[in-house]
Amino acid sequence: MNVLDITDQLFLVNETPLELHVLAENAQEAAAAFIAAGTAANTVRSYRSALTYWSAWLQLRYGQALGDGPLPAAVAIQFVLEHLARPLEDGTWAHLLPPGVDAALVTARVKAKLGPLAFNTVSHRLAVLGKWHRINEWDNPTEASALKTLLREARKAQSRQGVNVRKKSAIVLEPLQALLATCNDGVRGIRDRALLLLAWSGGGRRRSEVVGLQLSDVRQLDVDTWLYALGATKTDTGGVRRERPLRGPAAQALSAWLGA
Repeated sequence: MNVLDITDQLFLVNETPLELHVLAENAQEAAAAFIAAGTAANTVRSYRSALTYWSAWLQLRYGQALGDGPLPAAVAIQFVLEHLARPLEDGTWAHLLPPGVDAALVTARVKAKLGPLAFNTVSHRLAVLGKWHRINEWDNPTEASALKTLLREARKAQSRQGVNVRKKSAIVLEPLQALLATCNDGVRGIRDRALLLLAWSGGGRRRSEVVGLQLSDVRQLDVDTWLYALGATKTDTGGVRRERPLRGPAAQALSAWLGA
């Protein structure tokens, strides 16, 4: 294949040539800015909370600060064993976190209360630790097969003892009707009714999606139909605006609110 040579047409510039296999410092900063801007605020807060906990626990247990270097899989396994409760033969539960360390974490306000953590919390802390290692291009301790096996068996053990992984339940009709019954005819009540029905009738919208809507995101299609547009969401970060229809009581409630 012939390659067009335009070297003689390029003006010389007073710039130091980049290294092929090393990302320039300003490019690293730009990449970090893109990642930060593309991460939801709630996610950033949860990451910060998890990393703060890791830092405190590492300092108390190993005398090491988070960020000194990659952590071995043994540390992640120790974390699980110290924070997940395991059933004993006498029917009681135990975890390996020393009481003094537990109390210190609570006193430092990085832990809400004494005792083991929920399985979901431990899983989230491990996921954040894994992301931290990937960002730093370190070997990821959370990918160790021994850790994955431990988590799988720990979850089974807790399930056999009746401890189920908690998941947030979506609101159903009866609680929605109870909430709507509290909405009066004042401006605030009209607003709350519109928000509740929009979230419900719009296909189960998240709170952040509903409260993030602006007046420019909704438009009336006809007397009985409104359209509302969503941009980036938690599960769709592409940012492409998609219009969804709103009809019936939800459309009527939105009309009442905007006309109040």
